[in-house]
Amino acid sequence: MNLSQFLRIEREGKDGSRHYVLHTHDPKFSMELTPDGAAPDKMGRGVIKRVCVPNSWAGDYPKYAKFITAAQDFFEQSRENPAPKLETRRLGV
Repeated sequence: MNLSQFLRIEREGKDGSRHYVLHTHDPKFSMELTPDGAAPDKMGRGVIKRVCVPNSWAGDYPKYAKFITAAQDFFEQSRENPAPKLETRRLGV
């Protein structure tokens, strides 16, 4: 699985931060994750809160299970090596 096809978005709000992982190539989908309080670093791979997949994938769990696992791996790795602030501002993220 190519992790460069994923994008992590973190949004700060009055209720705390919200974390999203998007798959930017076909099949396009998004996941919302919450921090895993049971993990040693209190974040872990995240706990899946919501998954939005194309209608054509509805009910075909084995088909996108590998993508969801890869998205959680990407979420964990992206926190370990975050992009520099200047880079994220340059990209308008």
